[in-house]
Amino acid sequence: MSNPPDVNRPSLTRFAWLSIAAALVTIALKTAAYFMTGSVGLLSDAVESLVNLVGGIMALAMLTIAARPADADHSYGHGKAEYFSSGVEGGLILVAAVSIAIAAVTRLITPKPLEAVGLGLLVSVAASIVNLVVALLILRAGRKHNSITLEANAHHLLTDVWTSVGVIAGVSLVALTNWLWLDPVVALLVAANIVWTGVGIVRRSISGLMDISLSAEDIAAVRQALKTYEQTGVQFHALRSRQAGARKFVSTHVLVPGDWTVQRGHELLDKIEADIRRVLPEAVVFTHLESLDDPASWDDETFERENPTRQAPA
Repeated sequence: MSNPPDVNRPSLTRFAWLSIAAALVTIALKTAAYFMTGSVGLLSDAVESLVNLVGGIMALAMLTIAARPADADHSYGHGKAEYFSSGVEGGLILVAAVSIAIAAVTRLITPKPLEAVGLGLLVSVAASIVNLVVALLILRAGRKHNSITLEANAHHLLTDVWTSVGVIAGVSLVALTNWLWLDPVVALLVAANIVWTGVGIVRRSISGLMDISLSAEDIAAVRQALKTYEQTGVQFHALRSRQAGARKFVSTHVLVPGDWTVQRGHELLDKIEADIRRVLPEAVVFTHLESLDDPASWDDETFERENPTRQAPA
């Protein structure tokens, strides 16, 4: 039995448009800061904003696809499209890190004095503030609506903010000490930080595409919902779960006395599914009714990832 509710959430594409707008503004500001100062650190910052733009466009495309309702060819919906967006964005972050590292090594070999540092830093700070405000708005929306695309995009923007903080600190130190090697060294540290973020986003995307199970907290909530029924003699096994974008899937086998009527079993499954959806409102729940008195009911217990509630009868 299954009761797949629709995932009713507002369109999230407006947040992707917000990310794109922020990327365009920060690209302009950071590029101007680079030309003012000649800092390779500020150049690395501008490159990352360019990646933000591509990531925002990808997020817009995938959120549009993910919002499509289920159809004949995609009966479980299009939610997994979000993982493609976050995966691409994670990959773009890694590409940006490599380009930054190359530019930094080149500048480390051939140092160059910085110019108009004060004005350039002011422009960079303005760009960072834009990114911070937009990132926090998108992150809040991503967590509220369980969108990995928005969360990945927000974390990317936050990485950009921390990158900018590091770059601004490095350029300021260069201006104070005249140690030109600090500029490319800061850029290399920025690249390393970006790699860490990118790898994390890619790993999460791969986990989603591989149908990773729900979090331990979600599984615990489901088990808690089932405990009430276990006290009445009903048993459960083969509890399985997975996540596809914003939608969660839970399935379990329900074992009842063999002399129950079909109607009584059907009513029980309706209650169980409703209780699971009460603790996981966005979940699609599948239940399968089996007899406690039939040894064959326990044949698939070995495929269960979570611990079974009891052993098969001898």
